Amino acid sequence: MESIKNGDYCRVMGGTHKGKSGRVNDLHVSKSGHQTITVQQSSGIRFKTLLKNVQKIEPEEE
Repeated sequence: MESIKNGDYCRVMGGTHKGKSGRVNDLHVSKSGHQTITVQQSSGIRFKTLLKNVQKIEPEEE
């Protein structure tokens, strides 16, 4: 699995936001040790999800 970094495009493969995609804005490690990211969709809407639930994609797939 490729590592995801800020600016990459990703698609959510599981969890509450399954099926959504966008650009990774903020990679963070929570107090409990889970890696979280903020994803910004092309519409400007942002949401947080766990890094384990996303897959890196090419920008034209979005």
